[in-house]
Amino acid sequence: IMTNMGVLPRNFSPTRVGSDYESTPYLELLKSRRQDMTVLSGLSHPGVDGQHLSEHSFLTAAPHPAAGNFRNSISLDQFAAEQIGSRTRYPSLVLAVGKQHHGLLSHTRDGVALPPEQSPSALYRRLFVQGSPAEVRASIERLRRGGSVLDFVGAEARTVQRDLTARDRERLDQYFTSIRDLEERLRHAEEWELRPKPQPPAGATAPTDIPDVAEVEGQSDLMFDTMRLALETDSTRLVTIYLGPLLVTANIAGVRNQTHTLTHHGNDETKIEELTRIELAQFRSLARLLDGLAGVSESGGRLLDHTMLLYGSNLSNANAHDTTNLPILLAGGGFRHGQHLAFDRKNNRPLANLYVSMLQRMGLETDKFASSTGTLTGLEA
Repeated sequence: IMTNMGVLPRNFSPTRVGSDYESTPYLELLKSRRQDMTVLSGLSHPGVDGQHLSEHSFLTAAPHPAAGNFRNSISLDQFAAEQIGSRTRYPSLVLAVGKQHHGLLSHTRDGVALPPEQSPSALYRRLFVQGSPAEVRASIERLRRGGSVLDFVGAEARTVQRDLTARDRERLDQYFTSIRDLEERLRHAEEWELRPKPQPPAGATAPTDIPDVAEVEGQSDLMFDTMRLALETDSTRLVTIYLGPLLVTANIAGVRNQTHTLTHHGNDETKIEELTRIELAQFRSLARLLDGLAGVSESGGRLLDHTMLLYGSNLSNANAHDTTNLPILLAGGGFRHGQHLAFDRKNNRPLANLYVSMLQRMGLETDKFASSTGTLTGLEA
């Protein structure tokens, strides 16, 4: 989960390190989950600058996203989806709340951004509403037509390959990679289209979308609740959620200005108070999500024990567009928690080291992702 507005450092980051770290205004809202989470500081992506454009690189760590020749790379979720996505109906879910600003979270191996689902009700239908036999047949036919078009385009492209320069052949190879990726997605979707969808968990009801983007807390709660149902039914094991309150004037008591304006507060305490109200709403939603995951029993524990939840931002102090010392929180997943794990605030550890730790915790055999230099020490259970 990434918020594109940064997080006020004084309200989030503790000063004490270890298990006796002091509570802060935002962490106080998560106190019931203190032993289920780790607060991290001193992490960032080397070479990722570009102010707000750093959104593009939060899950990829691709450097210099503001450069004219920038080309993104694969995101953490899609890297994992390539290896475990076939185990579930949806290899991954890409979701968003609010307004996208510059970037999207999820990218394929060749750097193509995946568009997010923004409607909780549409997501619920994808998860649980089974089409009629005729609708299923029509859906499969659409998938097959898509596959045949890709076959034709790929064959046509290969006929010109021998006449291209080395640089153009490289670009064409990237194109073929995209085609192969799409073909695999179509094949996977066709196989699952023939299987019945799960029943929603007891007590779950179809959500009603909240169309007003100003209702930031209600929209987040609704998407979080629906996402939890996807995990609870093992419909997917990989989810990204982009929170985009930056260009919104939140409907929260005491808030009168657009969030982007407030993030450039210039140390004006009146603006900081308004921004605090917005960020408190975000952490209330996060607290409800963590409590919800902890409240679902699974064999051998709770859903939270079997789910790694990463929460953070591409910016730390948005007032200065700072992309170092990012606010990061990791919950669940069986790590050693209940601590503030702090690294050098001047020479940050790569955030991708945490990504490698998460991938390994999932059982994926990898010791490298993007700019990583290893795993992140201090989380070992």
